[in-house]
Amino acid sequence: MRSPEIALPSVGAQPSTAAGVAQQYGLGTFELGNRRYLGGKSKLLEFIQTEMQKALGKTPDSLFDVFAGTGVVGYHFAAQEIPVISNDLLQHNYFGLQTFMGPQSIDLKQLAEKIVHLQNLSAKKNYFSEHFGGNFFSDSNAKKIGVMRDEIEIIASNLREKAALITSLIYAADRVANTVGHYDAFHRGQDIQTPIELKLPNILQLKSNANEAFCQDSITLAPQVKAEVAYLDPPYNSRQYSDAYHLLENLAAWEKPEVHGVAKKMDRSHLKSDFCGKAAPKTFAELISKLDTKLIMVSYNNTSESLNSRSNAAIPDEEIILSLKSRGKVSVKEVAFNGFTAGKTKKREHSERLFICKVKD
Repeated sequence: MRSPEIALPSVGAQPSTAAGVAQQYGLGTFELGNRRYLGGKSKLLEFIQTEMQKALGKTPDSLFDVFAGTGVVGYHFAAQEIPVISNDLLQHNYFGLQTFMGPQSIDLKQLAEKIVHLQNLSAKKNYFSEHFGGNFFSDSNAKKIGVMRDEIEIIASNLREKAALITSLIYAADRVANTVGHYDAFHRGQDIQTPIELKLPNILQLKSNANEAFCQDSITLAPQVKAEVAYLDPPYNSRQYSDAYHLLENLAAWEKPEVHGVAKKMDRSHLKSDFCGKAAPKTFAELISKLDTKLIMVSYNNTSESLNSRSNAAIPDEEIILSLKSRGKVSVKEVAFNGFTAGKTKKREHSERLFICKVKD
């Protein structure tokens, strides 16, 4: 593994050429943040960076984004040429991280040609349409999605190109899905007939290739990563991300498993997070003990007193502070924030807290 702790010159990102390539091939473009995602931090980026720089007294040299999700936080720093190590347990998020921040070079014209090829494929019955047509998607879109996903396995030339093609498909599918942004259920009688349209990811042409992306359990990965800052945005409550995004995970992994129930979920036992259950405080403490960083920042909202039991915070504040104090001096910063959620809670005044720990030498 490379050593991302070495500071790089603050040169900024080169202008992306994706828009020009997309226009040449008659394609639209999409950004990393063009997905609704549970607990997404797109509206808190300046708050996070400001508090990070206050704590360090400077711009960070490197960042370990431990629970990256779609990658909006890591991407914010990567766009400033700050080396970012991103990690997420779900493959559909991992492919997005590789697409927008992967270390491999990518030929945008070649990618655009393959996206056009996928878009022009004829739809036919397949695994995806059999299970997800007429519920989460229109039958025609489900047929097209499955055909395109099969073809990606054939035409992708390397990991990052495969990731980009899958990510293009996932973002496009998410736009025409018959849901409210997650896949615990679908709308009945509101079939979305808009044809699926693949777009070109608006990938920044970064001068540095020091970024890395992983799809691993955080406890396993943490001792292997050295960075100046570790940013943690763990699940807050009992709602498993593998439940909310099972369909996209199925599409990304493409192992064509059996599905069951009204929501057509596959076996997700290997994707269940200990941060969503009774083991969360102990697991959090173990993770904190394994981080090799100078600064630890933990995002966690104030849902500990929610009137909806499923929204109750899995880790009490005192447990978070106790674990962080074992590593160094702790402070807490707070900002009002109402994020996108999967359920309905009667608690209205949400806030996001940053628990900041300056690690002792």
